[in-house]
Amino acid sequence: MNLRSAKTLTLMTLKSIKAGSARQEIADGLVPGLYLVIQPSGSKSWALRYRFEGKPKKLTVGPFLFERTTPLERPPEAGEAITLPEARTTARQALQLLAEGQDPSEARKRAVEAAVTEAVAAKLQDASYLAENLAAEFITKYAMPKNRTWQETQRQFRKSITGWRDPETNEIKFKGPWFGRDVRDISKREIVKLLDDINDSGSPIAANRIFATLSVWFSWMVGRDKLSVSPMIGLKKNAVESPRDRVLSDNEIRILWKAASEDGYPFKQMWQLLLLTGQRRGEVAEMEWSELVLIGDEPHWIIPKTRSKNGRPNHVPLTSEAVRILDITRDKGARYVFSTNGATPVSGFSRSKKRLEERMLQIMQGEAARAGNALDIRSIPQFGLHDLRRTCATNLARLGVPIHIGEAILNHVSGSVSGVAAVYNRFDYIAEKRAALEKWEDFLLVLTGERESNVVSMSPHSAKSRA
Repeated sequence: MNLRSAKTLTLMTLKSIKAGSARQEIADGLVPGLYLVIQPSGSKSWALRYRFEGKPKKLTVGPFLFERTTPLERPPEAGEAITLPEARTTARQALQLLAEGQDPSEARKRAVEAAVTEAVAAKLQDASYLAENLAAEFITKYAMPKNRTWQETQRQFRKSITGWRDPETNEIKFKGPWFGRDVRDISKREIVKLLDDINDSGSPIAANRIFATLSVWFSWMVGRDKLSVSPMIGLKKNAVESPRDRVLSDNEIRILWKAASEDGYPFKQMWQLLLLTGQRRGEVAEMEWSELVLIGDEPHWIIPKTRSKNGRPNHVPLTSEAVRILDITRDKGARYVFSTNGATPVSGFSRSKKRLEERMLQIMQGEAARAGNALDIRSIPQFGLHDLRRTCATNLARLGVPIHIGEAILNHVSGSVSGVAAVYNRFDYIAEKRAALEKWEDFLLVLTGERESNVVSMSPHSAKSRA
């Protein structure tokens, strides 16, 4: 290290100093212990050397700044680049602390810690910027009015993003990765890590869904002036999704129905109605008693436009088996047909589906053992809940149901029916939809052994899926 004798530093002196091959320390003759440190790389900083309790110590005063265009009207912050006059003022203040018996380095450390604590406390006091609070506000003010599947969005935030508090008691129910975080501090890098962790856990599609939710959420916060810019800008989904074409085989349908029959309320009935009606999971799970007509010659279920994916109401004829399932399920005091607490629709689909798959595997293994099958069955082919809808659609076509009737049942909007006809679609095909669903019910119950067959066996060839 190259040490130079103490001379009063000036702007001209500072301008003429060049970096060398070794680290240099140039003392200021005006303030004892103040040095300009010059690295071989050319970077410069101010340092104060002193002794405390007989030991040599060093205080980093701050990075070097040759000249300031606008005078600094406040004390320099720790780590802020400072000029020669500012370095002298800071060094004199440190020496004053030393004269009072304090270690300037420790005093600086305490001041920095206090400033950080104060800044964090100030942010936490403004609870309107906490991630979990803004997530709850987003659900209430944006997702619920605009998104039929808002409960899935809520589940994403509560389980995978922010966690949540009980809105009535303020009790912490679950701490997600961003619980307690100020949204202004959430960086692009943290978003990437969150999505990568979900993707790497074996849930690439879930990562894509959460990516979409985060994009809307951050844009919503920008629109409400909580953020100046969305950190999602420039990010892309990790996983490439391919359209699913999974259709359950006849044997899988039979086993699923049997496994569902061994479940209890509300999932037993929900699995069965998903197959019988071909409607979407959310539409069945959130079914309300007020939407049902179970008496008379034409029992039916009206899915209101507020709950349908395409914003169109759907008239779903209910077959005799569907009515039987709903009759034994009825709770006249409840709003929702399927609920575990009486106040909200059923949830926990992933856990219930896992139990269903475990029962299906046990049934398959038991049947194989009784038949003397030596195959070691360790798993069943994966399927999603939407695949039950696709299975219904495919078998309707397989039963000879015309495409436009199948689409009317599923409440699809496609080129097969358009214009004015599409507007009245849900009324024009009520009889045809009932006949189609009754044909599907008959096939399903014969297949599962709950009804005797009185028709010729159907061709095993499957029609192309439309779900």
